[in-house]
Amino acid sequence: MDAKPFVEGVPDGVRVYLRVTPRASRTAIQGLMEGPEGRQLLKVAVTTVPEDGKANEAVLKLLSKTWRVPKSSLTIVAGQTDRSKVVEVAGEAEALLAVVRATARD
Repeated sequence: MDAKPFVEGVPDGVRVYLRVTPRASRTAIQGLMEGPEGRQLLKVAVTTVPEDGKANEAVLKLLSKTWRVPKSSLTIVAGQTDRSKVVEVAGEAEALLAVVRATARD
């Protein structure tokens, strides 16, 4: 059975499944990993501590910069206090899918 993809289209954009590592040595997108429920996850590392939403803010800032989308178009829809997160990116789904998939291959 193939793993479910880490990114999928939704009516107003895309949904991206993440695995976040706070307190990392550097802030970066680290590629893909296999998640516990048979879904691929995009690994994201941030140097920020997971206190008062600081790590979440750092994740959104990194994704916004990497994908060249406004930070206001990114929303954490699941996993506010968990290392596994789901982020929705508002916008045109086909263009966003291409951009997001390309960052996982870098």
